[in-house]
Amino acid sequence: MDGLVGVLKVRVVRGINLAYRDARGSDPYVVLQLGKKKLKTSVKKRSVNPIWHEELTLTVTDPNQPLKLEVFDKDTFSRDDPMGDAEIDVAPLMEVVNMHPDDIKNGAIIKSVRPSTRNCLADESHVCWRNGRFVQDIILRLKNVESGEIQLQLQWVNIPGTK
Repeated sequence: MDGLVGVLKVRVVRGINLAYRDARGSDPYVVLQLGKKKLKTSVKKRSVNPIWHEELTLTVTDPNQPLKLEVFDKDTFSRDDPMGDAEIDVAPLMEVVNMHPDDIKNGAIIKSVRPSTRNCLADESHVCWRNGRFVQDIILRLKNVESGEIQLQLQWVNIPGTK
């Protein structure tokens, strides 16, 4: 694990108003990519508002690298259809991980990130101290598609002996 900085846990919570790719909806799944590592959620049958609540864990070697997210519609006899994509800047979460949380109340908002043309946020995102961990709740507006948002929760896990 040479160059390991830490671990990023990504909880893929749900999709909101995803695009129809089949006559009766879509069969969506999410692919996360950080560097060369790719992970994906399960497929949710016939849903444009799927609920996953799945946690995917990625090792981080370069904290400046964006987390890439893609949504696809699973097809049996043809190539899976793209349903949008987004990039997540993990820098706001990384900026607070070295803070000393001794004086921070549970639920306190440490940092806020506003939607802009430079990010895919659908709404303001907050980095909070919750239950002994720094977490960031995010709703992403998907690009390159007619509609759709994905709700995520990021959580940073420090590895003992790493900076």
